[in-house]
Amino acid sequence: MFTKLKRLLIGRPRKSHELAGEKLGKLKALAVLSSDALSSVAYGTEQILLVLITLGAVALWYSIPISIAVLGLLAILILSYRQTIYAYPSGGGAYIVAKDNLGVYPGLIAGGSLLVDYILTVAVSASAGTDAITSAFPVLHDHRVLIGLSIIIVITLLNLRGITESATILMIPVYLFVFAVVLLILSGIYQWFSGSIHPSATPTFGGGVPGISLFILLKAFSSGCSALTGVEAVSNAIPNFKKPAEKNAAKTLMYMGLILGFMFFGISLLAYVYGIKPKVDETVVSQIAATTFGRGIVYYFIQASTASILILAANTAFAAFPLLAFMLSKDRFMPNMFMIRGDRLGFSNGIIVLAFLSGILIVLSGGDTENLIPLYALGVFIPFTLSQAGMMKRWITLKPSRWYIPFTVNTIGMLTTLTISLIFLFTKISQVWTIFLFIPVVVILFKKTSEHYQNLADQLRIDVITEKPEIKGSVIVIPVSGITKVVSNSIGYAKSLTDDVIAVYIGFDDESIEKMERKWKEWNPGVRLVVVRSRYRSIVRPLMKFIDTIELKRDATNHVTVLIPEFIPKRWWQRLLHNQTGLLLRAYLFNRQDVKITTVPFRLKK
Repeated sequence: MFTKLKRLLIGRPRKSHELAGEKLGKLKALAVLSSDALSSVAYGTEQILLVLITLGAVALWYSIPISIAVLGLLAILILSYRQTIYAYPSGGGAYIVAKDNLGVYPGLIAGGSLLVDYILTVAVSASAGTDAITSAFPVLHDHRVLIGLSIIIVITLLNLRGITESATILMIPVYLFVFAVVLLILSGIYQWFSGSIHPSATPTFGGGVPGISLFILLKAFSSGCSALTGVEAVSNAIPNFKKPAEKNAAKTLMYMGLILGFMFFGISLLAYVYGIKPKVDETVVSQIAATTFGRGIVYYFIQASTASILILAANTAFAAFPLLAFMLSKDRFMPNMFMIRGDRLGFSNGIIVLAFLSGILIVLSGGDTENLIPLYALGVFIPFTLSQAGMMKRWITLKPSRWYIPFTVNTIGMLTTLTISLIFLFTKISQVWTIFLFIPVVVILFKKTSEHYQNLADQLRIDVITEKPEIKGSVIVIPVSGITKVVSNSIGYAKSLTDDVIAVYIGFDDESIEKMERKWKEWNPGVRLVVVRSRYRSIVRPLMKFIDTIELKRDATNHVTVLIPEFIPKRWWQRLLHNQTGLLLRAYLFNRQDVKITTVPFRLKK
């Protein structure tokens, strides 16, 4: 039943040679890898206004110069990551760049920050998508967490079906969103110039604002930089592109930058000219659409496309997180399970872990987007900074022809992103302090994982010239509770391996012991029965003592193997009707270095 459900939800397994068909062209890659960045248009301007409104509506004109500054930073990042794509065509982004040029620890900090950021990406996208839904349907506002979790489940199933299939599905809502926002911006600007729309209270551009300070402006700027999250995703996922991968990735990055820049500034401009103020129960994009078109068909089309892109923005993380986890796993900093491809050739374990962790975050945050965005933005600007610093080191070290040009670009990028990180730190410390717990914990886990794999390799490594398998005899101990087909099956298997077989019966009273000895003598399976009395009705402790006695009598040339008979019910729920004695024995024997454990299953047919 589980297999049928899996096939229904995920699809048929794909053969390994079909992996080449999972590569993306520019059109599909833009949908998969740019959805996070493009979706930030829906809340980037709003984050600026939320800071400025604390000084009153008169301060909202500052959103325009702040938006221009954000566009400048976007241009720097696009140029910087374009250089990274050509320098590191194997992908990995900030993790590979920082590790290769700055050392292991900076690389792990960058990798850990990105992993945390991708988890936050999914949570923020689901929460922002929920905001768009509840803006159009306020009655759903109290069900935010449930809606957010449902969104994550749908995106997870979509990605488990494979990157090509998910990209084909994603193209429609992503490009519909781009069309909807461009239509909104052009229509809004036309109505503004034609005088069809009369803003309620457009703040005077350049007017004085009582209480304005550099701190407030920097805080608003750092909030607006949340619109730049997801820019690095293309450089992280170069292996997902069709050949020539680096050229296709670089073009996709440029397209994304142009579209993002136009839409972000367009929304900021309309918010200013319409005198839009942030509201608790309605997004800025919703207010602009309602002002431009009224609450008719076009309004709901824009809200639906906005909700779709915010929901599917999580797909950027689902494309990048498993690939980054694969690279960290290949370097032995994460569990090996992240290197395994699933039935549909995607890194299924990474997809499932990402969904689980982001779901926990949705529950803990109550689905509140505003509480997640500052942490989300800082988490991506740390890798931004380390990546640019790594590229600076690369140009200084290699000194290719005209190296000073890319070095200058990366230097400007590093200083800018470092400044943004510091601004986030000083202006939003109450909201971002937890990242200073997350990242050290993640880096420590990376190192502990690496140490374990190193120790494992040291202990398992053999000299193929001098070390040969050590051949020993074996005595097999079979714990029995009665004379059944399960016991007969186990004894038959044991005797096929060795003649040194001992059956052990743990008795609680004289009557049961006498009955067992009599029946065993009548059956006479050719195996000696040893009866051990248990004074406290325990099975495990008397068996352990017997095994210790066997080991004392045997020399070092023999193994002691405990062979556990076990019947397997046909239905999973039938297991709940039986004592799990075999499971208990395995748990106790598992840590015994001197004892081997074998289970012989007997499968029931009814």
